Amino acid sequence: MFRPAVRSLTLLAAVALGVTSCSFPDSGSDGGSKAAATALPSAGSVPSGVTDPATDAAYQKFYGQSVEWSDCGDDYQCMTFEVPVDWDEPTGKTIRISANKLAATGDDPIGSMVVNPGGPGVSGIDYAAVARQAFGQSILKNYSVVGFDPRGIGRSAPVKCYTDKQYDESTSGEGTPDTPAEVKEAVADAKDFGEVCQQNTDPALLENVDTLSTVKDMDVLRALLGDDVLSYHGASYGTYIGAWYAETFPWRVGRMTLDGAIDPSTSAEEYTAGQAEGFSRALRAYVTDCQSGGDCPLRGSVDDGVAQLATLVDRTDANPLDTGDPARPLTQSLMFTGIAQGLYAQQLWPVLTTGIAQANAGDGTGLLTLADTYLERDENGKYGQTLAANPAIFCLDVPETRTPDQIAAGAAKLNKEFPPLGGSIGWGGLGCSQWPYKAVMERKELHAAGSAPILVLGTVDDPATPYEWSEALASQLDAGRLLTWEGTVHTAYRQGSTCVDTAVEDYMLTGALPNEGTACK
Repeated sequence: MFRPAVRSLTLLAAVALGVTSCSFPDSGSDGGSKAAATALPSAGSVPSGVTDPATDAAYQKFYGQSVEWSDCGDDYQCMTFEVPVDWDEPTGKTIRISANKLAATGDDPIGSMVVNPGGPGVSGIDYAAVARQAFGQSILKNYSVVGFDPRGIGRSAPVKCYTDKQYDESTSGEGTPDTPAEVKEAVADAKDFGEVCQQNTDPALLENVDTLSTVKDMDVLRALLGDDVLSYHGASYGTYIGAWYAETFPWRVGRMTLDGAIDPSTSAEEYTAGQAEGFSRALRAYVTDCQSGGDCPLRGSVDDGVAQLATLVDRTDANPLDTGDPARPLTQSLMFTGIAQGLYAQQLWPVLTTGIAQANAGDGTGLLTLADTYLERDENGKYGQTLAANPAIFCLDVPETRTPDQIAAGAAKLNKEFPPLGGSIGWGGLGCSQWPYKAVMERKELHAAGSAPILVLGTVDDPATPYEWSEALASQLDAGRLLTWEGTVHTAYRQGSTCVDTAVEDYMLTGALPNEGTACK
């Protein structure tokens, strides 16, 4: 998820890597795999010197627990399971993780497929709830699709921070501080947000919502599903969960697709710069398409169109636009957010065009609607839980060692290189620089030595997870294989390419990877 404003950057300390903008073909249309399913690979050997928690007596309370699946509507079953808050203290506090499952439709399924849509902070239960649209018929026939809300998210011991009113104030706040006073205020706001989260959430949980803890929770889920190996589909930030699972439990990898990947070796600064460039490429692709029609509000060359949009954004800094709601004008930060949301999927480009045309005429309604979609704000003013969970997880995953002055300098550089979104994205590290807990995870290459083959998908003009990140992860993984899609949206599977869908489903059904260098048009 891209970071729309300094105060909301604290809330969205990671880029929006969720599925809010995903669109799926009608569930009845399926141009995917026709291959016959084959058995999953067997679990490998545990590396020498490594303790498998599944066979460690200290963790048998969790791996050996009894769970009861119950009907929860629309042919789904739901359950909860127990895990330690701190995996280093198995006898300490525990929390419960919620999961749901759509049983395979075929008579001879090959196992379960756990799914995660990213975020961090987006509900895996909600993702699995749209499995009939999100996955092809061959997957639904051969796998039970299982979603879970990772710790700190949704129905699994959720992190709690601001009230809805406070989120309204924070998400409309200053997006690109221009003066020392604005920077000072932004730093204070970032610190305040972390303190409020501490007040409203058990600190023991806040210290342990990192991705490695989620990976260990997911291995318990695998065991409770009765599977010797984990089959998995992760999108966006869900690829980070999958890659770390493969690194931690390489002997337990079944078939794994990682779509729109995160490069686990990037620093916080590199992460922000990569995303600024990704959104810039997506913006230029959008402007090119917009100008090919007759009603584009951005005139002249592509450079001219980008410059016109940057001028509109700059003008809104001092003069927010009317939206029909006096309490919620379209501020510059909300404009950043609305534009970013419109770049997530090509299907949203016409909506973005309408919003920009309205904004040129002084009406911020269209872009505010896009921003609210991104921020998970409903028509009643209630926000989803992602705004709390996202920074809590991301700030434990990605060390932010820069000072506010260094972050400001980086943001100024990105604003010059990638207008008009680069500056706002560049301020994204401020939230984690003021977060009350230091990161506990290491940024490094992940090799998953000894794992079964893993398929990594990269979209050439993906705004949120730049293609280079997928290239990097595929090359790092000892058994990684990259599938390229020459698309312009976030993630590749079920986004309209039969080539991509067939390759993914052939692999998930048979283990057969696409040829090295395969690129889908």
